Amino acid sequence: MTAVRDRLIFALDVPTAAEARAWVDRLGDSVGFYKIGMELLTSGDYFRVLDELAGRGKKVFVDLKFHDVPATVASTIRGLARYPVDFCTIHGQHDGMMRAASQEKGSMKLLAVTVLTSMDRSDLRQLGIDREPSEVVVERALAARAAGCDGVISSGQEAAALRQATGPGFLIVCPGIRPAGPAGDDQKRTVDVPTAFAAGADHIVVGRPIRQAPDPAAAAEAIQAQIAAALGA
Repeated sequence: MTAVRDRLIFALDVPTAAEARAWVDRLGDSVGFYKIGMELLTSGDYFRVLDELAGRGKKVFVDLKFHDVPATVASTIRGLARYPVDFCTIHGQHDGMMRAASQEKGSMKLLAVTVLTSMDRSDLRQLGIDREPSEVVVERALAARAAGCDGVISSGQEAAALRQATGPGFLIVCPGIRPAGPAGDDQKRTVDVPTAFAAGADHIVVGRPIRQAPDPAAAAEAIQAQIAAALGA
């Protein structure tokens, strides 16, 4: 069973290993699960930071959203499975790719990205998909589950529909969480912490609301308290 305090994943969106280490020190015991993504990848220290996080007893979420031909993604996932990684993302738009990746994931939880939280219906329409995001998210989640993925990345706005469609045991990880409500940034489909968990989310990913807080560790602890209350823990 997932520990309540591991339901919060902090987005370690920084460009250098030194900044990553500083954030882990600053947050201390308030965060036990870290997402490392594309920004840190260009530092050249991505896997060093990954190993350091695991060495400090932190859980690791590799968020690089792999998307390529099935053989290439399968090979990448096979290589990544050698590292102490808990979650990993691929795009959830190609059945063959998801199936190939699922066969190589080992003990990692493979999460399919459905529709980015920065996108709304108008963005989908520009891609030739004239449907509500919720419809697309559920359709892609069902395809991801059938292909062997362990869960999906989606907005909390779709979490309830996802949970109803997929049932228990399928991971729903929600980024774009705004504890104080909409923040006027590039995230379009956002919810607050209680709403995400009431709808069926397993984990939330929070970045800017913690990073930009006057006291980041206190902000993380406040979110942890909201999660515990939402889960009745």
